[in-house]
Amino acid sequence: MPRATNNVASRQRRKKVLKEAKGYRLGKSRLYKTAKDQVEKGWLYAYRDRRTKKRNFRSLWITRINAACRLNGVSYSVFMNNLKNSSIELNRKALADMAVNDPNAFSELVKKITA
Repeated sequence: MPRATNNVASRQRRKKVLKEAKGYRLGKSRLYKTAKDQVEKGWLYAYRDRRTKKRNFRSLWITRINAACRLNGVSYSVFMNNLKNSSIELNRKALADMAVNDPNAFSELVKKITA
């Protein structure tokens, strides 16, 4: 009996990988073997960086809050401690947004906490 190769499924599988590899340079977007390797590597980077992104944003928020705090004459650690002790529950994302977009309200918050 002749060997059945199921060309349709094989072609679909390869086309799926090559479609995923669009935008890559040189053979990485045209040759199946290198495209497959690069697509898998891209998935690994995406998985890793979805977690790294959270760390980077938290770091950015802390930097922005610290800069705004120092303009108001208080350090970041003292500000966060006073914020916690006065039971004001604002997360760092909201505080950083307030520090950048509404510095007057942030100054009022600092005065309220430190007083």
